Amino acid sequence: MEFNTIKINSTFTSPFESSPRADDDNSPFRKPLSLWPGMYHSPVTAALWETRTKIFERLLDPPKDAPPQSELLTKTPSQSRTTILYNFSTDYILREQYRDPWNEVRIGKLLEDLDALAGTISVKHCSDEDSMTRPLLLVTASVDKMVLKKTISVDGDLKMAGSVIWVGRSSIEVQLEVTQLSTDSTVITETVALSANFIFVARDSKTGKAAPVNRLQPQTEIEKSLYKEADERNVIRKSKKGEKKGIGNGDEHRIDSFLAEGRIFCDMPALANRDAILLRDTRLENSLMCQPQQRNIHGRIFGGFLMHRAFELAFSTAYTFAGLMPYFLEVDHVDFLRPVDVGDFLRFKSCVLYTEFEHAEKPLINVEVVAHVTRPELRSSEVSNTFYFTFTVRPEAKANNDKFRIRKVVPATEEEARTILERMDAESMLLK
Repeated sequence: MEFNTIKINSTFTSPFESSPRADDDNSPFRKPLSLWPGMYHSPVTAALWETRTKIFERLLDPPKDAPPQSELLTKTPSQSRTTILYNFSTDYILREQYRDPWNEVRIGKLLEDLDALAGTISVKHCSDEDSMTRPLLLVTASVDKMVLKKTISVDGDLKMAGSVIWVGRSSIEVQLEVTQLSTDSTVITETVALSANFIFVARDSKTGKAAPVNRLQPQTEIEKSLYKEADERNVIRKSKKGEKKGIGNGDEHRIDSFLAEGRIFCDMPALANRDAILLRDTRLENSLMCQPQQRNIHGRIFGGFLMHRAFELAFSTAYTFAGLMPYFLEVDHVDFLRPVDVGDFLRFKSCVLYTEFEHAEKPLINVEVVAHVTRPELRSSEVSNTFYFTFTVRPEAKANNDKFRIRKVVPATEEEARTILERMDAESMLLK
């Protein structure tokens, strides 16, 4: 049984053209939707705002000096479960809004939509539906690794569904699945194309301190299993917080070995290996000012926008590095280290960290994107996020280029060598 299925419509014109406004007789106190955050993000964001107006209006205009929620509620996963349906097969404008050059769904927009849906689900779980209490401030803390299991076409309808699967005292885990719907004769099949787990933490909107969230009571065996798995992941996350990052002194010879080839590039470039390239020569960068239209319900830049922009830069980096069109495989665990506010000057810096040749027909390109919040007035620059994307090259592009080769990336400095080794070690730990 599906709960709260939301059909997504194209936004060829204003997504709120026919929406009730503040002067509507049926909603005299409602703000014009054109003034709401997120209206320019995507059709999904528009639909989510429309379906959760009562909850979101409280977040936009929280009661002044209202008390916090006095009693925690116990909710089930099904109460927060929300499904959105992309009718690509019949809505040609919607299909065009999501289509990439290969008639597949744009991954960057999908990442943006995943964050929007996860945020809606977390707000829904934490809501006590009491207009006299102040709502919680929910912040995206992290996103677990997302692996693309199959190509997502825009020729078939797409479904994105999720619910809260675990809660701690002040944290929430939301699991989402993206499934492609296909019709063979009279049988409709669903294939999971991508799954994602978002972690949110709750803060008191007045004090900024950690705030307790509503309890969760799994009911079905599947819900109980998901809760247990999420609880185990939470234990692992806590244990890792105390671990010291970096590589040991015994790995100094690995650094020296890595740097040996880089020194040849720096000192004797004419003799350097033509099948290798310096890490610094793979770098790309872009910058932007964070605009009000990119803010979330709490007035800050929402994580999906950051993931979208990071993906676009990572894709471009892999493309200029490989010389052939890349194909996205996965994005690793992402921690949101600090909030990004409207008006912040945001810089994205990318590079190819290393490549892998274990499978000749499917070489891997590992791209790092670091997002910096820069404040020229204060002469400060802080890292807000670090993203790690993995790409290969599109098979059809590789098949048409017999001379194609992926180059090895080598560091020129000890700092670069340490960054590469730390990342390679972290990846190998995940595979164990």
